[in-house]
Amino acid sequence: MTRKLAVTLIATLTASAYAANLTSSLKSGKAELKSAGPLAFGPEGILFVGDPLGAQIFAISTGDTKAAKTAEVEVSGLHEKIANLLGTTADQILVADLAVNPVSKRAYLSVSRGRGPEAIPVLLRVSGGKLEEVNLSNIAHSKVALPNAPSPEAKARGQLLRMEAITDLAYSDGKVLVAGLSNEEFASNLRSVPFPFEAAGRGSSIEIYHGNHGRFETNSPVRTFTPYSIAKKPHILAAYTCTPLVTIPMSDLEPGKKVMGRTIAELGNRNRPLDMVVYKKGANHFVLMNNSSRGVMKIQADGLEGFESIKDKVADKAGVPYETIAGLKGVEQLDRLDANTALMLVREDSGAMELKKLALP
Repeated sequence: MTRKLAVTLIATLTASAYAANLTSSLKSGKAELKSAGPLAFGPEGILFVGDPLGAQIFAISTGDTKAAKTAEVEVSGLHEKIANLLGTTADQILVADLAVNPVSKRAYLSVSRGRGPEAIPVLLRVSGGKLEEVNLSNIAHSKVALPNAPSPEAKARGQLLRMEAITDLAYSDGKVLVAGLSNEEFASNLRSVPFPFEAAGRGSSIEIYHGNHGRFETNSPVRTFTPYSIAKKPHILAAYTCTPLVTIPMSDLEPGKKVMGRTIAELGNRNRPLDMVVYKKGANHFVLMNNSSRGVMKIQADGLEGFESIKDKVADKAGVPYETIAGLKGVEQLDRLDANTALMLVREDSGAMELKKLALP
């Protein structure tokens, strides 16, 4: 046996053992979600589902581990088709998140049938351009509870804080990264939860300087984030409402620790960032981020360590440059489909919703 073949065989066996270890932690049974929120894919077709109302993270085996024969994911009239599938009307459907399986390229949606705390959580899959429900009544899964989530009764400005216990998820290097609110004095929280699940720690309390507001803030959660290497070190690139862009070293995420994020951009006020994806175009890296009121931004992602921290009040925009992509309106969800393409959930002017592909700009 040649050395190259031996190394390849060892690597294959190691990867197989690792995958088996991940899937063996999942047990068949009913996945009892109280709500279906942020989504993120991990290895071996494992889909992580944030359940803010239940203050827990589910790991669900989709069994979706091979490239699909037909990877068609574009769907028109999405709300109506979801409503028909679930036996309700389009106005009773809310889509919380979109995630693309990086292996099969199938799209998954977290959906609420109905509105408010009594809504029924549903997971849907887009396969061959058609919608199908992921049956959660008997599926291999595991879950982990968040120990310090806001009380189910706690409110701010009339809104249940529990619904912001999980605002975004990502999987990176054996850990599930979780953004949201805690019940602590510094409520903005980031957790790094090892997978397979055993227990979730308190997470880190995150403080940032918000240039548009001209003050330090500890109670506004990260709205969307992505793991990203800055100066060859793992970081979280995070965006907040109104719209600071912040870098946080992953090495700082320790249970109970107070962490100061570094604000490197103010991207405009009166806005909520929704999703972000990182991609490479030529020799350069970019972040594409969709927003509630400021369109879709293409943000420079090279050399972020070279931008000065924002420490003083700014009138509107400052720091890392970006451009707004003309013609992209109503993008409510965004995920990368492959190296050159993204998948968008778009609300048209008519109110109709569609899944559309986008060539990364």
